[in-house]
Amino acid sequence: MSNDKGLQDAHVKIGAKQTMKLVESGQAAEVYVAEDAEFRLISKIEGLCSKHGVKITYVDTMQHLGKACGIEVGAAMAAIVKP
Repeated sequence: MSNDKGLQDAHVKIGAKQTMKLVESGQAAEVYVAEDAEFRLISKIEGLCSKHGVKITYVDTMQHLGKACGIEVGAAMAAIVKP
């Protein structure tokens, strides 16, 4: 990921439930999805982002996404909250 530091500095919600809530409520500016997350989660968030016009950026692993968000564990997805 090119902007790892940016995710730590931005207001980010981490995890599938939080990310989906943000997208559904129209509060997500961008969504990051780990390519090794469960397929059902990926397909669900892709559908929601398409419906709500939210950009998706894919990250190679959950471990990398978690690290980019500043946490010690992996994350399936994360969303940047609109300012």
